[in-house]
Amino acid sequence: MNRVCLIGRLTEKPELKISGNGKSYCKFTLAVDRYNGEEKTADFINCVTWNKLAENLSTFMKKGSRIAVIGNIKTSKYEDKNGNKRYLTEIYCDSIEYLETKENIK
Repeated sequence: MNRVCLIGRLTEKPELKISGNGKSYCKFTLAVDRYNGEEKTADFINCVTWNKLAENLSTFMKKGSRIAVIGNIKTSKYEDKNGNKRYLTEIYCDSIEYLETKENIK
């Protein structure tokens, strides 16, 4: 089973884009806290969402907004300019929950 559930904060305001086939999408990064003993650090997770979820995310959320995402992990491979193999891991979100009140978002 490939299923992920994360809670974190947006590192930037989500920007709505349109794909070549006309679908709307948002790529965004989620800062997720991780505790290592007494030390607190964060992992920065690349995420993607599509269609109405993307439209709502870009309309209602801003940098620093706290959200929960549910989706699956997708890893793709590509070559950079120098011919080196690179891997990109993203969470493809099919559910997003806004964890802040309206007053905190504006």
